[in-house]
Amino acid sequence: MPVSREPASRYSVPIMPQTDTTEIGEDALIAEFLAPLAAGVPGAFGLRDDCASLTPAPGMDLVVKTDPVRAGVHFFADDDPADIAWKALAVNVSDLAAKGATPLVYLLAISFPAAPTRAWLTKFCDGLGEAQAAFGCRLTGGDTDRAPGPLSIAVTVIGTVPTGCMVPRGGAKIGDGIYVSGSIGGAALGLALRGDSKTAAGWRVSPVERQALVDRYLRPQPRLALATALRAHASAAMDVSDGLAKDADRMLRAGGVGGDVDVGRVPLSAVARRLCGGDHDLLARLVTGGDDYEVLCTIAPTAETAFVRDAQRAAIPVTRIGTVGTGSGARFVGPDGAPMALERLGWTHF
Repeated sequence: MPVSREPASRYSVPIMPQTDTTEIGEDALIAEFLAPLAAGVPGAFGLRDDCASLTPAPGMDLVVKTDPVRAGVHFFADDDPADIAWKALAVNVSDLAAKGATPLVYLLAISFPAAPTRAWLTKFCDGLGEAQAAFGCRLTGGDTDRAPGPLSIAVTVIGTVPTGCMVPRGGAKIGDGIYVSGSIGGAALGLALRGDSKTAAGWRVSPVERQALVDRYLRPQPRLALATALRAHASAAMDVSDGLAKDADRMLRAGGVGGDVDVGRVPLSAVARRLCGGDHDLLARLVTGGDDYEVLCTIAPTAETAFVRDAQRAAIPVTRIGTVGTGSGARFVGPDGAPMALERLGWTHF
């Protein structure tokens, strides 16, 4: 689920802003900065115990996800700490949204390369507080330590879903429609534009447009409002993190099926569509660039009308971009109707 698409060495910059050089010890870090984020969860015990205690509501399953982020791979080391915190939680919550689950609590394990400063922690915890308020979950525990290497943040988020109703990755059936929420490619453009005024000038992107695209990269917006519609209608679903093309291929292969994705129908923002024009290379970059954190799903033909209706009621745009068929994995058709060869499908760690 990485969010950076460049080598880690590009981000070899100081990890902590040094506005306030006052260092915080571990006990003070937990009591002063992290414990307030656990307020209201009895089983968190104010972060004064080694474990938390959770009891799901009757008729509910727990859905668990962990997705670490690391400076130089998933975010820029000099990003605003509030944005780093938001992203660390958001990329995990996005997976819950695609499963039709509702976030409940999360655990946070963070390894610092050096003792954090009060200024950095204040911003980071402000960002966490903002994110958990937006997503409806609270901190219940975790760990803090100091370790060589870049800042590393591991969030484990726990959500709930009605018993037996989690939407699987591998449930697609031949004939299903392939849908994606929101728009694709904005975060990839935002990554390219971050801190690069020459790229913005070359693309003729206004300051307002540039900021909107950079925000898509910095602060993913999990599609939690789509959860009910997914549980009711989706045969398969997953979030789009490593590139639409790669994740579509993954989802179809997980179900033992193939499918055709019409790249010309992939929803783009107005600025992304303007930039693409007839540039198929840039279009390919957007569908393989990742960081979108939209929901990709398959819907049976008999459920498509109801799914679109329910998504509209949730104020989440959805677009049909293909059809599940025979074979194995995704095939891509360009805007001209011809098969579209992609040099790579998306991000890979290895």
